[in-house]
Amino acid sequence: MYEQKFHTEDILAKSFLVTGGAGFIGSNIVEYLLKYGAGKVRVLDNLSEGLRENVELFIANPNYEFVEGSITDYATCLKNCEGIDYVLHQAALGSVPRSIKNPVATNEANVTGFLNMLTAAKDSGVKRFVYASSSSVYGDSAELPKREENIGKPLSPYAVSKLVDEFYADIFARTYKTEVIGLRYFNIFGPRQKPDGPYAAAIPLFMDALLKNKSPFINGDGEQTRDFTFVENAVQANICALFTTTEGATGRVYNVAVAERISINLLFNTLKKLTGSAVNATYREEREGDVRNSLADISKAQKYLGYQPTVKVEKGLEITFNWFKTRKPQKV
Repeated sequence: MYEQKFHTEDILAKSFLVTGGAGFIGSNIVEYLLKYGAGKVRVLDNLSEGLRENVELFIANPNYEFVEGSITDYATCLKNCEGIDYVLHQAALGSVPRSIKNPVATNEANVTGFLNMLTAAKDSGVKRFVYASSSSVYGDSAELPKREENIGKPLSPYAVSKLVDEFYADIFARTYKTEVIGLRYFNIFGPRQKPDGPYAAAIPLFMDALLKNKSPFINGDGEQTRDFTFVENAVQANICALFTTTEGATGRVYNVAVAERISINLLFNTLKKLTGSAVNATYREEREGDVRNSLADISKAQKYLGYQPTVKVEKGLEITFNWFKTRKPQKV
């Protein structure tokens, strides 16, 4: 992937820290940076969600450095910000159901860990801090499309944790003049997304089930809609956020999506055609904390970051399916 270059700056002499860089989105960001010759890419990951195989993909590259450690330890954060120009903060405990089951762990990773990293970046003189937020912050807001300035009440501890991150980022931007940009991800999918474990996302779960000729579960009636976003678009947003020089771009949070929505039923039927499977889904009760419909307004990201999503859902599903076909089962 990443035949298209999303930056014009010379990054040969620049250093980057990617927290959660052994994970799904983080490892894709690492791949892009190394492909285009970044001077140093340091990954900080405790491997609770990330995979060792995503570390091994790049370990032979002399510009790559992996540090196993946790963002919940401030000293670790501070040490790993040393000599770093840019931070891409992807580390988090995802999943709405997991946060409902264990809100303390979610808060520790997503709030304490975030504040540790943001403070360490400030104290280390990092030039810019780009972080992952989530469309879950829109909560019970029924407005479509979702606009950054209009949010509702959060529906899960995970949503609360991401909203708190945005509040902290805003305070740091105004109080300490930290150059910080948040990205509200809308249902990111693509290669390296895990289908394993109790908190796997819909698309990898569907693909894995169909390839094994098993019936996957659909929560509720399947008519809920999502703005599914291929991971290459998320990588583009991160790179654009790192280097944008548009006045007023920093200190904000932006939707990262395609600005198109698809129902879970239509998504599943699209995957059935792609895989050639005749398996039907099994429907069960709605999942607590889930939003009904999601669709992003991406005009602010287009204006301030120069973001232009290049991969739509159908193409993204095809690329992802081709990756899944050759994927080896991994231990969780």
